[in-house]
Amino acid sequence: MRTLRVVMAVAAAVATLAAQAAVTDAMIENDAKSPGDVLSWGMGPQGQRYSGLTRINTRNVANLVPAWSFSFGGEKQRGQEAQPLIHDGKMFVTASYSRIYALDLKTGSKLWKYEHRLPEGIMPCCDVVNRGASLYDNLVIFGTLDAQLVALDQKTGKVVWKEKLADYAAGYSYTAAPLIVKGMVLTGISGGEFGVVGRVEARDAKTGQLVWSRPVVEGHMGYKYDKDGNKTENGVTGTENASWPGETWKTGGAATWLGGTYDPSTGLVYFGTGNPGPWNSHIRKGDNLYSASTVAIDPATGKIVWHYQNTPNDGWDFDGVNEFVTFDLDGKRMGGKADRNGFFYVNDATNGKLVNAFPFVKKITWATGIDLKTGRPNYIDEGRPGDPASGTDPKKGKSVLAAPGFLGGKNQQPMAYSPQTGLFYVPANEWAMDIWNEPVSYKKGAAYLGAGFTIHPLNEDYIGALRAINPKTGKIVWEVKNNAPLWGGVMTTAGGLVFWGTPEGYLKAADARTGKELWKFQTGSGVVAPPVTWEDNGEQYVAVVSGWGGAVPLWGGEVAKRVNFLEQGGSVWVFKLHKS
Repeated sequence: MRTLRVVMAVAAAVATLAAQAAVTDAMIENDAKSPGDVLSWGMGPQGQRYSGLTRINTRNVANLVPAWSFSFGGEKQRGQEAQPLIHDGKMFVTASYSRIYALDLKTGSKLWKYEHRLPEGIMPCCDVVNRGASLYDNLVIFGTLDAQLVALDQKTGKVVWKEKLADYAAGYSYTAAPLIVKGMVLTGISGGEFGVVGRVEARDAKTGQLVWSRPVVEGHMGYKYDKDGNKTENGVTGTENASWPGETWKTGGAATWLGGTYDPSTGLVYFGTGNPGPWNSHIRKGDNLYSASTVAIDPATGKIVWHYQNTPNDGWDFDGVNEFVTFDLDGKRMGGKADRNGFFYVNDATNGKLVNAFPFVKKITWATGIDLKTGRPNYIDEGRPGDPASGTDPKKGKSVLAAPGFLGGKNQQPMAYSPQTGLFYVPANEWAMDIWNEPVSYKKGAAYLGAGFTIHPLNEDYIGALRAINPKTGKIVWEVKNNAPLWGGVMTTAGGLVFWGTPEGYLKAADARTGKELWKFQTGSGVVAPPVTWEDNGEQYVAVVSGWGGAVPLWGGEVAKRVNFLEQGGSVWVFKLHKS
């Protein structure tokens, strides 16, 4: 009898451990407040990248030392933009060329590796990057460069399900970290430079079965799906031809390539949408909804609840995909967004109403400001590249110097928000471009730009600048300049710290209130990824992925010359306090 009781007790303990290991919706929604793990891209579905941990702080951060490092190995380096996830004694981290690793959290030893077999002919726009995975139940889920979604068993790395997101031969790809909301995995899509149609889709996270699909270009039909895969219409997005002339909406772009955020208090998911296609804005006169926008979607139905367009009739490739980070301001739930167009926006997270908008970069040539009453930009007409159809040269419209350049005042590198200081920490860049329009026609799988460009630095002494910004006043409280562009994300903590990486290879920490640099470490390659932190057995750890690449060396023109000495790499570094 005693033996039976022991067996039953052991079985109960095993069941309890299994239940603890399974990632639930409640755990994900509480991710920002749980110190022992990192379950989502953004260190919480709201995307604040804020940790309440204080063991590493302004007084002792100078004592941070490496705990371990792991190399992704092989010849497949290029850009490493992934944010690690931490759960159940493991780190899950993706790497370039659609790879993912599970590592032992204490030692850095490889537990398993999955390498997706990529076909010939993939067409990623801006390097072969992957920004991270998501966790749900006993699964780790990530996307691939050939636009597939793969769910693996967390313990073994074995494929549990795999689903095709889109046709890579038409220019679609996928690089974002999926978003988990109420048992569903939500994904966007990449490929905005190929005349694709951006959309957001929800799938059952345990099975991969489609639940709904919502295009984010006006005129396209949304769908919902039953358990047998049968689809029914779920309403047209917007109104056909309301803001797109002719059939331009059919290749409208608006790729949702950075992924989304979710706020349990509003019950909404927020996705940014990319540039309209083609870049030549004279071909598609009108606002071109819902490109270059933030769209708030009801995750239960796939319906767009509200939208706010940051750059109507975008003519500069000012993707509006940048993350919409929700936070509290004067007792109301708001969302902050540092757009590629150089303006920082504060919107009411419940209805999209514009509350504030101000520049977060020093030079903007396309608009003088944002009208807070109408929510629309005050355009500078001469700041838009010319129409070749109405100029003297039918092959090239009038060239203009535009700032920011198309790589943006902020690009993929995520910002952070501290409820402790009330400040956003924005990795900004100061650069410009010569841009001109060209005639173009759509061809499946071919680049669909209709523009040419060259990128220029604006200053001799810096391009990047980490800026602490007050969302209420628009004031830049402090900044730390950087010679090369900033292309890695930011994290802030209750220990009064801000962490960020540089292309020169450093992971840095500064005082969150003053910007005073307190610590840095050379990782051996450029850091273009966001750091994370967690606590285990009374010790706090910080991790970041290192590996130079991304869009800058591919598209950076004169800017790329400033960083052409940098070596590629692929590794993850973990740090803890030195015990004297």
